[in-house]
Amino acid sequence: MGGKKKLSLKQMEKMQAREEERKKKEKEKEKGAEKEKKPAGIFADVGDEKKLIEELRKMRVLTPYVVASRFNIRISAAKDLLEQLEHKGLVQFVSGNHDLKIYRAA
Repeated sequence: MGGKKKLSLKQMEKMQAREEERKKKEKEKEKGAEKEKKPAGIFADVGDEKKLIEELRKMRVLTPYVVASRFNIRISAAKDLLEQLEHKGLVQFVSGNHDLKIYRAA
């Protein structure tokens, strides 16, 4: 007896057009969601250690974010790199806490 009313042709056309727009936006969103994967290794894109040190000396402040963005590595790898360089005596710890550490070239 009851049930859903039959839609008019105009209403069905509008509904189809909205559905196509929605699918088109989803496809564009999926294409935009693809991000460039960064290599996991510390020296993946850096190359020679001497060149690395020269690049770090040019920078005034060394934070994991700055190093990661400069050398296209992950932030965790940049943190490890800065800690290793601190142990070698190539960079000096300036300030920071457990979240953020600030270094400078020695």
